[in-house]
Amino acid sequence: MDNKIELLSTISLKHSEDMYKIVNVLNRTLKDQDLMFGLALDDEDQDKAVFTIYRT
Repeated sequence: MDNKIELLSTISLKHSEDMYKIVNVLNRTLKDQDLMFGLALDDEDQDKAVFTIYRT
């Protein structure tokens, strides 16, 4: 069984306090379609967040 995670898309956005809520609802809603969403602060600019979409 291959458990490879495929990176589909990444975008850098202005950080917003509630962005994690969008990522949370996307993960809960679309996990059955083998999609996973991530959110992290940009290492170089703490005012930006990196939103990532993966296929699991």
